[in-house]
Amino acid sequence: MKKTLLKSKLHRINVTQVELDYEGSCAVDKDFLQSAGMQEYEKIDVYNVTNGNRFSTYLILAEAGSKTLSVNGAAAHKVSIDDVVIICTYGSYDEKEANLHQPTLVYFDNENNIINVKNKIPEQRLKSV
Repeated sequence: MKKTLLKSKLHRINVTQVELDYEGSCAVDKDFLQSAGMQEYEKIDVYNVTNGNRFSTYLILAEAGSKTLSVNGAAAHKVSIDDVVIICTYGSYDEKEANLHQPTLVYFDNENNIINVKNKIPEQRLKSV
């Protein structure tokens, strides 16, 4: 049996451009994709923290070092400049691979600087009342 698990994530990255008439997809700084182990034309799910919209599209390259996150085409209706989003990729893993799998999690500040890269999300604890 195969399991679908989180492969990589760009966490709380800011939208820098919205291009309704550009040929579809989501352009991301090439350096960010390399840090996350993502690649051009890979399918992504985008979760808009600012407005709650969720959508799927694919990646295209933006200039390395530009700190760009441009949402293009029809997906441009789902975001605005400066929205905070999470971009995720997923992989299909057999039982053995799933037991050893660690995702690549890239975290950003509010100026789209990478501030941390991790392989594990801390266990969530219940808040005290």
